[in-house]
Amino acid sequence: MKIPFPFSAIVGQKAMKQAMVLTAVDPGIGGVFVFGDRGTGKSTAVRALAALLPPIVAVESCPVNSAQSADCPDWAELGSKRRVSRPTPVIDLPLGATEDRVVGALDIERALTRGEKAFEPGLLARANRGYLYIDEVNLLEDHIVDLLLDVAQSGENVVEREGLSIRHAARFVLVGSGNPEEGELRPQLLDRFGLSVEVRSPNDVSERVEVIKRRDAFETNHDSFMAHYSAEDAKIRDTILKARKRLSRVKTPDDILQDCAALCIALGSDGLRGELTLLRAARAWAAYQGDKTLTRDHLRDIAPSALSHRLRRDPLDEAGSGTRVMRTVEEVLG
Repeated sequence: MKIPFPFSAIVGQKAMKQAMVLTAVDPGIGGVFVFGDRGTGKSTAVRALAALLPPIVAVESCPVNSAQSADCPDWAELGSKRRVSRPTPVIDLPLGATEDRVVGALDIERALTRGEKAFEPGLLARANRGYLYIDEVNLLEDHIVDLLLDVAQSGENVVEREGLSIRHAARFVLVGSGNPEEGELRPQLLDRFGLSVEVRSPNDVSERVEVIKRRDAFETNHDSFMAHYSAEDAKIRDTILKARKRLSRVKTPDDILQDCAALCIALGSDGLRGELTLLRAARAWAAYQGDKTLTRDHLRDIAPSALSHRLRRDPLDEAGSGTRVMRTVEEVLG
């Protein structure tokens, strides 16, 4: 199996790496949408994240990665009920995937050979308790988008067809990447991403040279390169695990809640999801940094990725959404 490029070895792209780490600390943040130029490391970062993430404990034969045998769906034919440690699942959803492949379908082989109606799990089952990655998510077919919206809302996949009525848990972090030149993402799906970041090709010569050096070393001096950056990845993984433990203990003063609300009102963000996501992501960032209390500095760091994709578009405003957020943050928070 091909070893992915190490997460810690990715040059620059601070906002993208920060957003992905935050979803590892608190998966409830709601996923990440990464948009930008081709060849800027979007797919590389997702592959690297898979190797970086702490493992999960799951029932060995459970098709939906349940932590306990009691949580396994009724339709699953369990073999071994032993609990094992396995890598956090990161599942690709190809653009051409059929609905049956995504949600699951009747097991045709068993139906033909045994005359039994049995369920064959789809990609959503495999992604439970992990990540679902969609490259070029803005090109996804509308009916698949509708399916993802339903599942993202409920955390459960429901399949009713060919006389089958199947339900199973489908709680995953949705990570999507896309190139804005190839089409916009439907607002309903965009709103389901907790964080969004824009990546651009670096303009600094020294940074581009460092990218070349690291990629070349990864391919030509692989063992020593991986030995160094695997140790760096392990440090990040350890920090994530510590952040998960301290997350519930991070204190949130009332004035910070007021700041969240004031910021979203000033930006004119739709609905209340902006405040909730900003608060949750800022708290995860505080936990990751080892801080015990949420502050305005945490809000400043997180606001662009939590709020940029929630703004109403102003055709007369030449500044990008990220610039508008930072400008408003300075006005509201000082």
